[in-house]
Amino acid sequence: MLVSTTPTVEGKKIVKYFGIVSGEAIMGANVFKDLFAGIRDIIGGRAAAYEKELRKAKEIAINEMIEEAKNLGANAILSVDLDYETVGQSMLMVSASGTAVVVE
Repeated sequence: MLVSTTPTVEGKKIVKYFGIVSGEAIMGANVFKDLFAGIRDIIGGRAAAYEKELRKAKEIAINEMIEEAKNLGANAILSVDLDYETVGQSMLMVSASGTAVVVE
């Protein structure tokens, strides 16, 4: 499955549009990770625990979006957008959306 942030693919023609597909992931970061991240922020380091959770959530959201596109019969997802949000005090949400298409 081709996944791109661009609206077109060089050298390819879009022959069918299926519409918007999306995937979401909400990940909880436990209290120890929150504490460690806070300490790292104070001393100027990177919050590796949060970075790991964000990467995992992004992968889940993209994979859910790909599965939805496959079920429609698409072979590409274009104009992909990733959004990152916090939910509550310690939840991380990543949503991925794009346009499912067939390209030739």
